[in-house]
Amino acid sequence: MYEEPYRWVEAVENRRQYLDEQFKEGSPVVALAYDAGILLLTVSKGTPKIYEIYDRLALGGMGHPADLEKLRFSLLEMAHVEGFNRSPADVTGVRMVKYGIAPVLKQAFEEVFKAPFIAKLLLAELGMKAGKSSLLTISYDGTFEEASHCAVLAANPSTQRAMLEFLHRQAPERLPLDQTITSALLAWAVGDRAQRRHEAGETEPDKTQAPAMEAPDALASYLHNRLSDKTIECALLDRNERGSSKYRVLPPDELSRTLPHDLKSSLSP
Repeated sequence: MYEEPYRWVEAVENRRQYLDEQFKEGSPVVALAYDAGILLLTVSKGTPKIYEIYDRLALGGMGHPADLEKLRFSLLEMAHVEGFNRSPADVTGVRMVKYGIAPVLKQAFEEVFKAPFIAKLLLAELGMKAGKSSLLTISYDGTFEEASHCAVLAANPSTQRAMLEFLHRQAPERLPLDQTITSALLAWAVGDRAQRRHEAGETEPDKTQAPAMEAPDALASYLHNRLSDKTIECALLDRNERGSSKYRVLPPDELSRTLPHDLKSSLSP
């Protein structure tokens, strides 16, 4: 049946529609460079979605937990083998994506008789020098894009655009950590709300309403309602960390101290 070219194309398109449906309930992921490194942030109900991969590499993901864990393990193994056989300097985000995880995702997506990975990935690499960091987003079909300042994962392209537009306005340059966390958390709210609107079948908001919808106080109020049963997951690739590993998880108490008073009060139960 699938030996004919048009049948194969039809099967691939059906898989794409199926996979797009699986991300409707997913939590967006935000990566944003700040003055001392890279911040990764998402919101979850307990299952981790942000991981350390190597000394200067961190991973964020959305999708099925089992698929994310399998891909995480593949990246971990790949990075450590590369670092052992060659050198830690050869373990780069671009190398891990181009020669490692992207081909795996592409092959799984195009083999129509096998299950694809229900996963989208965001790989962050802290550069050896300030301003040389890399953010790579990889889709379930193996396609990927690279950025240096901010990147996001979301259920659909329109939501990703809305989040990136917000970040470019809210944090056009590298800011201190507290301001970066605030911007990332509000960008998450933009993405989560856009996904819920899209799922409800609502059309794109009218341009006259867009500024009010994206006002920080309105987003903070939205966060208060959405985070009642969820946890903010936040990790850093911090250039100031001692040792070779620059990854550290931001604990809840430090995260709370970092947030501005108005946003902190809006997130309180």
